Amino acid sequence: MGFSLNRKPMILILPLLLILLSNLDPNHFADSASSDYSTLVYKGCSKETFTDPNGSYSQSLSQLFGTLVSQSTRTKFYKATSGSITGLFQCRGDLSGRDCYSCVSRLPVLSGKLCGKTAAARVQLLGCYMLYEVSGFSEISGMQLLYKTCGATSAAGTGFQERRGTAFSSMENGVVGGHGFYATSYQGVYLMGQCEGDVGDSDCGECVKSAAEKTEAECGNAISGQVFLHKCFISYRYYPNGVPRSSSSSYGGSSFSYGSSSSGQNPGKTAAIILGGAAGVAFFVILLLFARNLKKKHDDDDF
Repeated sequence: MGFSLNRKPMILILPLLLILLSNLDPNHFADSASSDYSTLVYKGCSKETFTDPNGSYSQSLSQLFGTLVSQSTRTKFYKATSGSITGLFQCRGDLSGRDCYSCVSRLPVLSGKLCGKTAAARVQLLGCYMLYEVSGFSEISGMQLLYKTCGATSAAGTGFQERRGTAFSSMENGVVGGHGFYATSYQGVYLMGQCEGDVGDSDCGECVKSAAEKTEAECGNAISGQVFLHKCFISYRYYPNGVPRSSSSSYGGSSFSYGSSSSGQNPGKTAAIILGGAAGVAFFVILLLFARNLKKKHDDDDF
């Protein structure tokens, strides 16, 4: 190799964490959310850096980025290798091909600005993400918990957990039939899930099932929540009084600090950065938009 690795005491292992903020009004963003796919949600950078005297690392990374961006005009997921660096991108399942390309094309520059010459990096926008890592990084389980957050508001009355459980069961089947992406509703519970593009349908269903079980255990009666595993995520929101057309209420969330028990990781292996309130409510805004669209088609789908 034409570049050398500078190892620091703590090694970061991808993938990395999503940060959510609370006390923000989602309706402030709802009207423009469909075009805000380029909003920066989080970045994670390896603590390992490179010296690159002959430019081979930079050349390999540039070639990788070029391949990924060019493929984003044709597909919503692509994985490639250049030299000793492997990377991939994925767009949200509901993005158009044009928006996918527009989203992914921003990521190489952002990755360089935010992470520099690191051994591994992940940059997540509202509509897409890109990651890369140098050969030799440790593998982790696809179902390993990366991050969770539960809404601050609890559902009143009875029956909520049963509704959410039924909705989760539908999602477990839905991501299989939807080949990795699914959004639906059941009796006021609106939810969405997605798996990484190289996960098979059966494994995707298992990943989403694991995420759902973790959500039920960790979030209890919270009316909203998200769980991110290595290879999939799920997000839900409960509207007991129907989907709001306009509202001043905010989504409950939680902030993250290194060492927080909610992260499921230790600070030596994970890193994230809070980069603005709009990113903090990103996926809840998406759920609100899905909820409104679904409500136009049906009221409380009985599956």
